[in-house]
Amino acid sequence: MADLKTEGQIERARGRIRSTWGDLTDDDFEQAKGDSENLIGRIKEKTGDTIENIRTKLDGLLSAEDG
Repeated sequence: MADLKTEGQIERARGRIRSTWGDLTDDDFEQAKGDSENLIGRIKEKTGDTIENIRTKLDGLLSAEDG
């Protein structure tokens, strides 16, 4: 996953991210403020998924936005 993903990329992909991890709330996105590492931590807390799996899925979702 790229080191930095802009807040805009995360915002544009928010729907796909929430479809993948339905437990995420708007507050989770607000607290992460576009910081992908913060968002990954929040997803891990809510789902118990591994950081590696989360990064892979998140990278795919954000890459789909670019393509």
